[in-house]
Amino acid sequence: MIEFDFKKLIVWQKSMALAELILEICESVKGHYRLVEQLESCSASVPQNIAEGKGRHSIKEYIHFLYISRGSLYECITLLNLFQRKGIISAERLNYIENQAGEILKMLNALISSQRTKLQDLKGL
Repeated sequence: MIEFDFKKLIVWQKSMALAELILEICESVKGHYRLVEQLESCSASVPQNIAEGKGRHSIKEYIHFLYISRGSLYECITLLNLFQRKGIISAERLNYIENQAGEILKMLNALISSQRTKLQDLKGL
């Protein structure tokens, strides 16, 4: 059986859980179809880009996809803030999600940093 090593990454696991939570919110929203579609897309993009980057052949490409993942996370939070301002989700729910996203952001930043160090070490050889 083929094993996909990105599934072992805690940041991927947490971003999958966040995407599931956001998809549940999207399913409950009436109207705002374009914004809901965008929120679905960017929430799924976070773990997708972690996985895609892990599957690339170079550290530089991996880092690139981690940056895309981080950007998608920021996009999610922006859309959720808009939803909260429009009364679609509560401030408490937004706060909970932002806390989860904050953990993911720290992990992504740490992973990017470690991969950049690894890349620099390889260049120094």
